[in-house]
Amino acid sequence: MYLAEAMGRSALVLLWMRSFFVPENAEKCDFFKELIQGMPGAGRREQHNLCARLAGRREIYMEEIRMEREQEEKTARALLVGVNLESGKDFEHGMEELGSLAEACEMEVAAVLTQNLPAPNPAFYIGSGKVKEIQETVELMGIDFVIFGDTLSPSQLKNLQKEIDASVMDRTNLILEIFRKRARTREARLQVESANLQYMLPRLVGMRESLGRQAGASGSMSNKGTGEKQIELDRRKIEKRIGELRRELENIEHDRNIQRRRRERSVLPQVALVGYTNAGKSTLMNRMVEKYVGREEKLVTAKDMLFATLDTTVRKIEPGDNKGFFLSDTVGFISKLPHGLIKAFRSTLDEVRYADLLLEVVDVSDEHYREQMQVTKETLEELGAERIPTIHVMNKADRIMGTDELPRRDGNKIYMCALDADGLDTLLSMIRESLYAGNKTGVFLIPYDRGDVVSYLNENADVTAQEYLESGVCITADCREGDYARFARYLKANS
Repeated sequence: MYLAEAMGRSALVLLWMRSFFVPENAEKCDFFKELIQGMPGAGRREQHNLCARLAGRREIYMEEIRMEREQEEKTARALLVGVNLESGKDFEHGMEELGSLAEACEMEVAAVLTQNLPAPNPAFYIGSGKVKEIQETVELMGIDFVIFGDTLSPSQLKNLQKEIDASVMDRTNLILEIFRKRARTREARLQVESANLQYMLPRLVGMRESLGRQAGASGSMSNKGTGEKQIELDRRKIEKRIGELRRELENIEHDRNIQRRRRERSVLPQVALVGYTNAGKSTLMNRMVEKYVGREEKLVTAKDMLFATLDTTVRKIEPGDNKGFFLSDTVGFISKLPHGLIKAFRSTLDEVRYADLLLEVVDVSDEHYREQMQVTKETLEELGAERIPTIHVMNKADRIMGTDELPRRDGNKIYMCALDADGLDTLLSMIRESLYAGNKTGVFLIPYDRGDVVSYLNENADVTAQEYLESGVCITADCREGDYARFARYLKANS
């Protein structure tokens, strides 16, 4: 009672309301309610009305929270739409991959609609009759997203969004959304944002209608009253933001180049993992780290899903005898990978261009693995990395071959199972043969005042013998061709 008189009625009401709106504060809520009801000067009816009004507001508030949480927990339902062109190949596989992309974006594929056409409809991509069928399916099945298997033009997106009461996406937009959800580092988030804005820029009209359809008829996202002036404002804002992102990414690329130059000075060769998404690149890196590094904190994320890894990770593999190398894991490739993403991730993918050797990881159990290898080849050509020596790691071979047949080496290919670590020693042998093929063995007599050379060879060459003579240290070492030429003046005449 004295507490109520000291605090005053208004303060108590505010405290009670605050505790009311937080479910965890149930005890505090009852405490303040008793104080309000026991306040002097307030009749029973007034106390009752006040408590009833506040309780009603709380119920409304809690109902809104419940609906928001249900909306968040609800899995979005997607309708996939594809056009099978007369000249098109592997259409069914393309639609299956589109479904996998939707699932990777945490959507449920509720239905699939396809149409055979000699060429895409310039206005809707599909026929006008099919547009009506899509709208009927949206209403009947409660579809949230309609996803098209190819990239839509700005006019097609705008026209479709007017006719379909659901958010319209194309393959490019879907991949960008997956990248947005998976980006973890600051660099990856900036790269994805830059690619997404470049995709949105020519599609502002259609995108605004899509956003308005998602946001409802009111609020800042509404498309009511938006006209040409608003579109121009949006365009200027996006162009300004793209410029800001470009400068930020240039600064990050500068830092990355410094790190790369440091690795180059270490004289260790660089090996890059490349290949189609979900082929097993990260799994292979983890098995090599476990066997040759032995530090769990150096493991990377590896999941059985498309684009589980976006960020480039570099690990130092040291199997012994001073023939180690840097191993980098890069983002996976996919057919019809948006050009804007390749451009935005170019600084990250530069790890591939500067590599001394590529390990192309292939899911050989996939019936379309040859097409996936072709996609990888074309992407490497776009990056300017097509001339780099390559070892083809035919992964998941245990699904098509007997385990007693693995690992199996065939030229520059190795059939193995990365998950079980089968074939790691054989793969390591192939890597060393490629990286150190130009090595030369020599016998060096190094003066005692050149201890730095002795130290360098012990750290960077395979030293098989070392003897301390009166005139200096005699070292027999298998070293890189460059080091052999660098220290040629110390070679013994008979070596």
